[in-house]
Amino acid sequence: MKINVWNTILQLSKERGVEPAVIISAIEESLRVASANYFGHKEKITVSFRPEKGELRVYTVKRVVENPRDAAAEISLEEAKKVRASAAPGEAVEIELPADTLGRISAQAAKQVIFQKVRDAEQEKVYTEFAPRVGEIVAGTVRRFENGNIILDVNKTEALFMARDMLPNEEFSRGDTVRALITQVQKATKGPQILVSRTHPRFLAKLLELEIPEIANGNIEIKDLVRQPGERSKVAVLSKERDIDPVGACIGVKGNRILNISKELQGEKIDVIAWSPNPPAYAKAALSPARIEKVLLLDKTDKSMQAIVPRDQLSLAIGKKGINVKLASRLVGWKIEIKQVQL
Repeated sequence: MKINVWNTILQLSKERGVEPAVIISAIEESLRVASANYFGHKEKITVSFRPEKGELRVYTVKRVVENPRDAAAEISLEEAKKVRASAAPGEAVEIELPADTLGRISAQAAKQVIFQKVRDAEQEKVYTEFAPRVGEIVAGTVRRFENGNIILDVNKTEALFMARDMLPNEEFSRGDTVRALITQVQKATKGPQILVSRTHPRFLAKLLELEIPEIANGNIEIKDLVRQPGERSKVAVLSKERDIDPVGACIGVKGNRILNISKELQGEKIDVIAWSPNPPAYAKAALSPARIEKVLLLDKTDKSMQAIVPRDQLSLAIGKKGINVKLASRLVGWKIEIKQVQL
């Protein structure tokens, strides 16, 4: 049968970004499945499809026998002569799908490819493209809202931005550009699901890397990072070079570097401190911006310590709703008890 679908396949390939071979393979499989209903005996169906030459054949091969017992592989001499007049016992005959039936089935197969097979290939392409990008920041456009969540358009691909991954009091409108971190790319029934977040600690780490060249080039290392999204973060940094002040480099001239990041995070306060292998010294720095008199180890096994602070620094050390001391404890990995200095 002569058909003219090659240009259609090439156009579909270009529009969907799927290789022609994938589309051809999908059409062949659809034809094979659809043709099974016509033959009706679970025959082995062969599809010969050369779209670039406009040729399409769908057929099954059966052996001519006196008394057929296997309808899927055998045919009687009487039936074989209807296919080929010269057929003789022991020979193989090719039984073609009739042209009118083939035309109807091939049209159905093409539709199935467009709505199913090509979609599968597109989904695999999306997964292949985005799975290696977990941990990257992407910019997406707000496409629509679903049950309090937002669907973003990221390079013509949908990403799910859940309410729990938004900063407190963030509001978006359709068409807004949103920067967020790819946290997961999952294979799902309806296709790959890309999840993004602005509350994940890694989002702040990547923002620091983008804003601060010394972190990007490896001269400064982020050792620890904890966040209370939208309220406060603490970042412990270590310099790999003697002449680089890690805290000063991260904060920038007049605080410009850290302010740019804080602005992106809806005013989230970011404390940058020098990492230390000494727990008391580390805890003293971690309680910034409070001024700490001294830190005492209470129990090494239980990993607990006590920070002694002046009276005017007590509320600052504890922080609003206890956030400052909680974050400091998480950063250092020790329980920190705040105690006012005795006069």
